[in-house]
Amino acid sequence: MTDADDNFGFRFREWDIYKDARSFRSEIGTLLKTFPAEEKYALVDQTKRALNSIVLNIAEGANKSTDKDTRLYINRAHCSLDEVISCLDCALDDGYITKKHHDVMLEYAGSLARRLRRFTGHLSSPTP
Repeated sequence: MTDADDNFGFRFREWDIYKDARSFRSEIGTLLKTFPAEEKYALVDQTKRALNSIVLNIAEGANKSTDKDTRLYINRAHCSLDEVISCLDCALDDGYITKKHHDVMLEYAGSLARRLRRFTGHLSSPTP
């Protein structure tokens, strides 16, 4: 059985950017569990929605009929990543995470952002 068979024909599951976005989601999700209870329906909920949006937009864009359509969803994933960073900035400002946690997550997010930009660039480049 090949990896493609393991993914049941869902090609986005083979993409490293999708796998890494899921891992980022998991890492931040673990961090969110340490936030105070009063943030459950505020910052925690908003961050989770943005994290889910990253992964979901990558998946949704995978089978669009044109590169232009796929780019739109990859861009949405990138915008959701920006939103997660803003949520982490708020968490740092409110003392829910340390500067060290913030820096580690920024580095991880920066890597995802660069790769999303490269993916968009790849989709924008003319086919030979």
